Amino acid sequence: MRSIPLEVGSLARLRVEVRGVVQGVGFRPFVYRLARKCNLNGWVRNTSGNVTIEVEGQEAALSQFLASLSQEAPPVARIQDIKTKALPAKGDTSFSILESKAKTGEYQPISGDIATCPQCLREIFNPNNRRYLYPFTNCTNCGPRFTIINDIPYDRPLTTMRHFTMCSDCQTEYDDPLDRRFHAQPNACPRCGPSLQLTDKAGTPIPRPDVIQKAAELLIKGNIVAIKGMGGFQIACDATDQDIVARLRERKRRPGKPFALMMASLEEIKKHCLVSPREAELLLSAQSPIVLLKWRKAVSNITEEVAERNKYLGVMLPSTPLHHILLNCATMPLVMTSGNLSEEPICKDNGEALRRLRDIADYFVLHNRDIYSRYDDGVYLVERDQARALRRARGHAPSPIMLPFQAKQILACGAEEKNTFCLTKDEYAFLSQHIGDMDNEETLEHFEDTIGLYQRLFRVKPEIIAYDRHPEYHSTKYALKSGAEQNLKTIPVQHHHAHIVSCLVENGVQDMVIGVAFDGTGYGTDGNLWGGEFLVCDLRGFKRAAHLE
Repeated sequence: MRSIPLEVGSLARLRVEVRGVVQGVGFRPFVYRLARKCNLNGWVRNTSGNVTIEVEGQEAALSQFLASLSQEAPPVARIQDIKTKALPAKGDTSFSILESKAKTGEYQPISGDIATCPQCLREIFNPNNRRYLYPFTNCTNCGPRFTIINDIPYDRPLTTMRHFTMCSDCQTEYDDPLDRRFHAQPNACPRCGPSLQLTDKAGTPIPRPDVIQKAAELLIKGNIVAIKGMGGFQIACDATDQDIVARLRERKRRPGKPFALMMASLEEIKKHCLVSPREAELLLSAQSPIVLLKWRKAVSNITEEVAERNKYLGVMLPSTPLHHILLNCATMPLVMTSGNLSEEPICKDNGEALRRLRDIADYFVLHNRDIYSRYDDGVYLVERDQARALRRARGHAPSPIMLPFQAKQILACGAEEKNTFCLTKDEYAFLSQHIGDMDNEETLEHFEDTIGLYQRLFRVKPEIIAYDRHPEYHSTKYALKSGAEQNLKTIPVQHHHAHIVSCLVENGVQDMVIGVAFDGTGYGTDGNLWGGEFLVCDLRGFKRAAHLE
């Protein structure tokens, strides 16, 4: 942050531009409260590129305001840069929040979806609160973000919540800068917001006022239930019943891979797994990912069928009000796996789920809030007290990775299995959420749709398309076709070098290194498939020094 020299005692005005993840995280009401606390006048507004503030008052108060702006920011905000400029005083007599302003070509990072905050959780389980057991409760500190946004600035008309008109109570909260729901774009309540519906596998509605309670009863009786979450459908069943989990494996065509689990609380997780302080911190974080934990098999009643011949369980806590209420009603650990057939993308729309999952689930919990972008659960492992991403998805994508250099606008299309793509611009690398294996039509459609969304949100027009050298990868064919259609330069990248470079960037290393990549197969520069590779390399190039046969 560049500081402005101020003379004590005089009236001054500053323009402050804040860049980073500062929209959809309660930043404007935070600025409003801070300005009032410091006795400053002026205004704050969202733009397509940043949050812009003009503040006027005593210079000591301006200095206090600038110091507190980054030190006391909302917990989910990520401030990357603060720029200030001295302006002539205008004599403002109040502080206000102005309407958002779109600016052509400008962009900014966007928050991922955020797990339910403690304040909302208390409201959900308070019988005297108007949001008692309401599964779509949220505020500026939590709830859906990336999964409902179509474009920036992040305002309700540009989200899938535009179909719901707020009632007078919700509108009052939304309009009050001192309320934690001020400009919470998904704000809703049972009177005016999204609602649930329970159906059988044929899509026939089962009228119930207490849909989640009934779903919990169905799970307790041994049924498999598909549930529409924030980023797509999940499939749930009793994790302690071997026969039910085996039935899910057969229906989902997933014979070997472990299933993810959801448990109601950290205390419940500790009954089944060893949990270090760092793992607990990750489980309880705003991103609330799946965390791989050592399984206490001797005391756990989780069936071996969940993760056969495995010492670890992938466990997460509830991340939405719907999941909190469900786990509270079901009172048992649940398998909570992606709503798809093995290797297909997660389902996100009601009709799509009823069509694609009808041979897997016995019942469906649907809702009428549309999902704009599919979003799987993230998967993390704590190693040497460091959180390592195994699958970067819900809560983390699309927050960018910071690059140690200024990048051109490039689309990197990724590989064939467990695909993610990446768009670079300026100092940002916008790494997509987990896309999946590129061997079916649904995943290819998801891949192309999400590339379009990222290009629109972050105002990227690729100058170059990078692709894996393997000529038969679907991502390679997409890159070459797109490059030819748009007359763009296309550049092949060797698979194992790409892996090592990603490690260099993640760790901030730009020097020459000996990189070791044990990653199955990747297409080599000699036209052969390579495997266990020892490369002498840096960010720009490599020499193949040795390899395993």
